[in-house]
Amino acid sequence: MKKILSFLFEHKSLSREQAKEILINISEGVYNESEIASFITVYLMRSITIHELQGFRDALLELCIRVNLDGQEVMDIVGTGGDGKNTFNISTLSCFIVAGTGIKVAKHGNYGASSISGSSNVMEQLGYRFTNDNSILKKELDTANICFLHAPLFHPALKVVAPIRKNLGIRTFFNMLGPMVNPAFPKHQLVGVYNLEMARIYNYLLQQTVSNFTIIHSLDGYDEISLTGDTKVITNEGERIMTAAELGNRTVTAADIYGGNTVEEAAKIFKTILEGKGTWAQNAVVLANSAMALQCTGQFENYALCYQLAVDSLESGKALKALKKLCP
Repeated sequence: MKKILSFLFEHKSLSREQAKEILINISEGVYNESEIASFITVYLMRSITIHELQGFRDALLELCIRVNLDGQEVMDIVGTGGDGKNTFNISTLSCFIVAGTGIKVAKHGNYGASSISGSSNVMEQLGYRFTNDNSILKKELDTANICFLHAPLFHPALKVVAPIRKNLGIRTFFNMLGPMVNPAFPKHQLVGVYNLEMARIYNYLLQQTVSNFTIIHSLDGYDEISLTGDTKVITNEGERIMTAAELGNRTVTAADIYGGNTVEEAAKIFKTILEGKGTWAQNAVVLANSAMALQCTGQFENYALCYQLAVDSLESGKALKALKKLCP
């Protein structure tokens, strides 16, 4: 690792093959915690290259425990995290609303490294038991239209670096990797990113990996449709800017989508919204993200129809039913 760090400190970058080898070594315990922390820190001081990100992704996918869902077409809704905004769990809530419409979801998630409550934190708080048992995951998908894939159970390298990421408490390149290494290999993917540079990188990478994708970035810094301002939307077919009025019929404030100070508070907000007791602003944000996810599948005529389907899933209780089946 000393040679690698010296190389990187000279402002050089890794090839795709070198990056893959290093991450495989990390997963196999070749380096100690201090060496790994130093390596991660390099990418806090400079941007990661596409080749490096591809190499890291190659390693995680080669090592991962794959999920076999018998050819069922699934989608994922995920944010990179790391935007520092501490919103409630918008993308995870959107997964349940989408599942309530009948679309199958394989949600890939992890504990929050730089936020109070990541998707795994809130799911655990709600009583979900993490598993990588393929038969259980298939049963969940069949009964609830959704299964949850806790990343460390499927990716040895993520398990190794989890305590280091938590101790650092800031965004690292692992935030960028999470959405690209879903072990169920979803056909459709809605990905929220925290800046426009990441949107560009994801646009390049996702064109090579999934059938349908949508990348979203709120221009005031959120890795989701926040409705606090305009949103950049990038798909297989191009890109555009959409206003909060277009996406959710209103603008909200940062305070409206605050996620609370503890995991317990985050879980309470989560249940309140699915039970149909969320505020107008909370509902609007979740519905906008859900509608964009539904549109991403290419199965529906337009965004307006997708939004109406999301509203029906929430208001009819279908989304809550999906949660109850997953966390009985």
